[in-house]
Amino acid sequence: MERTVCELFAGVGGFRCGLNAIQTPEDMKKEEKWRTVWFNQWEPAEKNTQYAHDCYVYHFGTCLDNAGQDTTNVDIEEVDKSLIPDFNLLVGGFPCQDYSVASSLATSRGLEGKKGILWWSIRKVLEVKRPPFVLLENVDRLLKSPASQRGRDFGVILACFRDEGYGVEWRVINAADYGMPQRRRRTFLFAWREDTVYDGRQAQATGYEREGRETERKFSAGTALSGEGFFAGAFPVDTVDAGEIKVQKLPEGLGELSDSFRFGFENAGLMRDGVIYTAAVAPRYQGERVTLGDIMESEEVDAGYFIPKERLYYTDPNVTHSDETKEELSKDRRKTWQYLKGAKKLLRKAANGHTYVFSEGAIPMVDEYDKPARTMLTSEGSFSRTTHIVKDKMTGNIRLLTANETERIQCFPTDHTKYCATKDGIIEMPLNKRRFMMGNALVVGLVERMGEVLEEIFEAEL
Repeated sequence: MERTVCELFAGVGGFRCGLNAIQTPEDMKKEEKWRTVWFNQWEPAEKNTQYAHDCYVYHFGTCLDNAGQDTTNVDIEEVDKSLIPDFNLLVGGFPCQDYSVASSLATSRGLEGKKGILWWSIRKVLEVKRPPFVLLENVDRLLKSPASQRGRDFGVILACFRDEGYGVEWRVINAADYGMPQRRRRTFLFAWREDTVYDGRQAQATGYEREGRETERKFSAGTALSGEGFFAGAFPVDTVDAGEIKVQKLPEGLGELSDSFRFGFENAGLMRDGVIYTAAVAPRYQGERVTLGDIMESEEVDAGYFIPKERLYYTDPNVTHSDETKEELSKDRRKTWQYLKGAKKLLRKAANGHTYVFSEGAIPMVDEYDKPARTMLTSEGSFSRTTHIVKDKMTGNIRLLTANETERIQCFPTDHTKYCATKDGIIEMPLNKRRFMMGNALVVGLVERMGEVLEEIFEAEL
């Protein structure tokens, strides 16, 4: 089967880098193993610039649709899905939103979700293009959202795949569990069309029988999750026993599912013919582990990254907490990293006028060299409790992460986000946007491992 890809919500090309094992700027010059026939990246919050799209184009160029038009930077909801070139693998990291549907009909055919929910654009691509394989990424909380009806959103997604004739496997993966330089938990979802060779091979390996009423008893879901499945090939886990697996049938209609479905999805599972099999799995990995210290600059860093001493501490560096229930700190003292990351108590007033004590615990002020980085967010580099601050290897002074370090934390090539190809020529991406792109990206190294499994799957297809 030809390795052709459509990349939705492409960002700066994380899936493309991962599938093609692009780890360094030199790798960009190599011939790609997977051919991207079309991609889409649109950031509605950016009115005058489209930095992510333009960074992608700088590295990879653009793609025309079947009408000869460049629609790669058009809102995906407005794109005519029939004009997307044919492809065999759909990939994308789509936003976590409210997936409820606006109908209680018993059938899902013709049912539409709320406007602006990007999942429905993915579903439309599945309906129109019928790709044999799909690989998607989302935040780990997708399995438990919304809080008021746990599991509904993921159930809607699984039911959409069921209705289009796909099987699905998922896994929540913490990148650090498999040697990557970041503690980042994300849900990955692999789907395959039921008429593929892969479907038959999986059925044979796990004893799955589509005919008859005894499917649940005959099917070895544990074998799929911990041995023969897609994710086990790239990310080994301990053996799953049959008694650890929860089984649940999805309601027939999306409307019914949206109204009443609740289920406790575990961090691994699969869905076949509308039946869910899920269990908690534990990673099994003995390989090399990369830490924050391994990817940090060892040479001179620009002075602009360093934090002035007056912004570091408001009192003795050994103080790790503040108590403002008796006396408030000044604004200047609060604008220090010591205050921001330290434990604190302060008085707050509720809407009803009641006064209460707000408190939060301390987190390490300076991130440690010998551990993977904490989860990087889009606010990285701002004056935020979640921002990493580190001790510079050359000077010993405290500073923020460089743009290159944020790229390495996500396993991107160094300087990947430095340049953008705009209509007016090549420009440099602003530092705050470079950090934002990395906070919004996926861990490329994880996709690279999945790509190796996908290569084997595609070689076996007709």
